[in-house]
Amino acid sequence: MVDYNFDRPIDRRHSSGLKWDKYQGKDILPLWVADMDFRVADPIMEVLQKRLDHGVFGYALPPSELITVVIQMLATEYNWHIDEQWLVWLPGVVPGLSTACRAVGDSGDDVLCAVPIYHHFLHVAQRSNKNLNTVPLRLINDRWTFNFDELEAAFTPSTSLFLLCNPHNPTGTVFTPQELQQITAICQRHGTILCTDDIHCGLILDEDKCHTAVAVADPDFAVQTITLMAPSKTFNLAGENCSFAVIPDPAIRARFVGATKSILPGISPFAYDAALAAFRDGGEWRQQLLTYLRHNRDVLQIAIDEMDLLAMTHVEATYLAWIDVSKLQLDHPVQFFEDAGVGLSPGREFGDSNFVRLNFACTTATLLEAIDRIRTAIDGLSQG
Repeated sequence: MVDYNFDRPIDRRHSSGLKWDKYQGKDILPLWVADMDFRVADPIMEVLQKRLDHGVFGYALPPSELITVVIQMLATEYNWHIDEQWLVWLPGVVPGLSTACRAVGDSGDDVLCAVPIYHHFLHVAQRSNKNLNTVPLRLINDRWTFNFDELEAAFTPSTSLFLLCNPHNPTGTVFTPQELQQITAICQRHGTILCTDDIHCGLILDEDKCHTAVAVADPDFAVQTITLMAPSKTFNLAGENCSFAVIPDPAIRARFVGATKSILPGISPFAYDAALAAFRDGGEWRQQLLTYLRHNRDVLQIAIDEMDLLAMTHVEATYLAWIDVSKLQLDHPVQFFEDAGVGLSPGREFGDSNFVRLNFACTTATLLEAIDRIRTAIDGLSQG
């Protein structure tokens, strides 16, 4: 057994990395964009080195073993049995969301999603000549979920596509099979295709919960689904740009594939190799990661609960905390925290300016330092 040391700091400054170089030359801890400060699993490093040593980096096809491993992973992890033909390989989940908007329905149709939501959801519809409608998630029993009457009322006769994020970014909710069945029943009544972003499905933190794919929750509705997945969040491969869609219906799949032509680039051989190593050999690293993230989540939750002016709901999955800053009564809360030395994501990007998002996939030492800075800033605001 390899003992992966997630406490080991990796200096990411001056590496042309988006997360840290945003604050280059400033004493600001970056806890914003969703990648992790951890070195990837050894098997991933080994296959990338092997590819590098080969020295030829031409156009690539998905390795047959990767296809086999993904099919086996979906069956083992999620009790989802798919055919190879259902897979469409993509250079990222965001391009998959955009492709779904272009492939489903007609120009001028409505696309529906819930807010708050990962910010790309709020832009892909308009950029695909569709209209975006939104419905709010509600905080029910300290958990972000749908009011299903509100959800149904948000559908229009022109709603051809519903976009879902499960597990949910930024709230961390893992939608239950029963919740997913309520969603599919509404989509079924309105003849709406459902595209779901499951990119965080390998990061379930609550040990009494598990991820359920929409197509598994409601097998009869599976033919109206597009499911987007990737190793990027779970295995810290965001820069490798390898993901896939699972599309059971051949007609929807054909339109989807057609919408990618001459728009999306191919996937690099490095990305395919990294995905294969992650899914095939990254299980031990992932389990140690989950233990570490659970600890960080709990440390953060305890600290935020002690601050009267902040509130944070329990994070069931992901490494992202959705923190209510409305009591601070600040016009620019992100600037306030940056001035305190902590870089966070603004809630307005996700559809609610009363919140900020904090990425706790960092060393515990970094998180504790960030908490101290936040606490000092909050105390100073209270005293002022």
